[in-house]
Amino acid sequence: MTEAGRRLDRALLPLARALEGVNEGIGRAVSWLSLGMVLVTFLVVVLRYLFELGWIAMQESVTYMHAVLFLAGAAYTLRHQGHVRVDIFYGKLSERGRAWVDLFGGLFLLLPMCLFIFLVSWDYVAQSWAVWETSREAGGLPGVYLLKTMMLVLAGLLLLQGMASVLRCRLLLGGVLQRLDDELPPAGQPN
Repeated sequence: MTEAGRRLDRALLPLARALEGVNEGIGRAVSWLSLGMVLVTFLVVVLRYLFELGWIAMQESVTYMHAVLFLAGAAYTLRHQGHVRVDIFYGKLSERGRAWVDLFGGLFLLLPMCLFIFLVSWDYVAQSWAVWETSREAGGLPGVYLLKTMMLVLAGLLLLQGMASVLRCRLLLGGVLQRLDDELPPAGQPN
């Protein structure tokens, strides 16, 4: 590897680590929403069937938590290889072969799809913000515009994780990493 290539790798290591760190932190934080969903759903059922009480806002909060959990957690799931994959040939490939598949998939499928989602969602979200859209139900939650904004967050976080995955593939193909799922070595440390 040339000296310019080594300098590039030294610059890419902290960038890849930072991009993955963003999604790691967000994924761990929103994972708590699953507990919140269970508790609020339990409370809704208890209030309804034991006390004949109910609030639309409480029921809608479960939908909001569910949406945030899955839309903000999708990039975390991608980071940990948790999405469904049709694995006919991929599992039989060498580590370098998987890196090439992931590199091309990231560059020509994932990143363009994230940009597409962002672009087609922009006007929809902007219209919701323009009218400060609220729930259609009386007593429902305000802030539907915030919920719709999660589509842009999904695209942005997946874009960040896609760039981190592409960088990780580049680092493997450049000989910096031995495996795609290896922890990134600290910057400046030889591997």
